[in-house]
Amino acid sequence: MAYLIDGSNLIGHLFPEKLRDPASKTSLISSLLTFQRIKKRKITVVFDGPLDPDLIDKNLRTRTFSVVFPDLDENADHVIKRIIENQTDMRKFYVVSTDREIRSFAKARGAKSLTCEEFTKLLESALKSYQKSLDAKKEEISLSPLEVDHWTQIFGDKK
Repeated sequence: MAYLIDGSNLIGHLFPEKLRDPASKTSLISSLLTFQRIKKRKITVVFDGPLDPDLIDKNLRTRTFSVVFPDLDENADHVIKRIIENQTDMRKFYVVSTDREIRSFAKARGAKSLTCEEFTKLLESALKSYQKSLDAKKEEISLSPLEVDHWTQIFGDKK
């Protein structure tokens, strides 16, 4: 299963007040990287505009995760459509966008389409489950009275 995500569109859904804030891209990428590690799915995120200088030093192109910015003479929609056209197996290929034209284009070529709202539910559910598993691992360790007595004998009572 793979996800092709209209990044700017998803930011507009998740953080409408921060659409122009460069930090919102970093925040989204961080959440998507965690989602990718949890779900073990390939993710490609396409953003509008030129390459973000805050993201230049980060390695954002691996076999399972990539961030794409359009060339100067293109926009994200063109890049997304080109990626869809080059896809060979559409059975488990999801396009995430609220843009009707992109969603229609994806469906016409056999890809499954998710709105940003639908994908946000998947994302939040996965991140919440992940956080619960981290919290469970951090359970406080309490010593039994026997263990306390044992350590007191070893190190002595410092009272």
